[in-house]
Amino acid sequence: MSTLFGGARQVGYVVRDIEKAMAHWSGKMKVGPWFYKENVGVTEFSYYGEALEELPKLSIAIANSGSMQIELIQQRNDAPSLYRDFLNESGEGAQHIAYWTTEFDRHAKEFLEAGYVEGHAGRMGTRGRFAYYVHPDVPGGTIELSETTGGKAEYFKTIEEASIGWDGTDPIRRLGVTK
Repeated sequence: MSTLFGGARQVGYVVRDIEKAMAHWSGKMKVGPWFYKENVGVTEFSYYGEALEELPKLSIAIANSGSMQIELIQQRNDAPSLYRDFLNESGEGAQHIAYWTTEFDRHAKEFLEAGYVEGHAGRMGTRGRFAYYVHPDVPGGTIELSETTGGKAEYFKTIEEASIGWDGTDPIRRLGVTK
């Protein structure tokens, strides 16, 4: 699949304490700055094809390490999701790799034709769609397809540019917080 979409662009980690995880990555690994949103505002969400009434409440932090984006995800409720499943089954850790696309529908169809199952999917705010795919042959190999059009692509570019030459100051950039 990687030749269809280009290289993997993101590794996503599911964590229990996102503040602790950001402190570790920025302090010990010198990865940052982190763009953190405590409530990402999931506006659509399905779990194995079923639309959910109770949407996952997610906190997400994103930073780059070189050209690879690192995503930290903390789910703050018990709504069904692959994040919750991973945390319950495996504990904290790398839960997915992501490919970015401007041709979401075409690539989503290719995943399904290759025998993948859509584990969960949705949209956060008004930005591009996302879908997480699992394959019965590789149960631990979750792959995210992320639509990177419009504002989402610009946001990801801003994060990558901020990481270039980052000197360790202002390691956590809290978004959507009023003072």
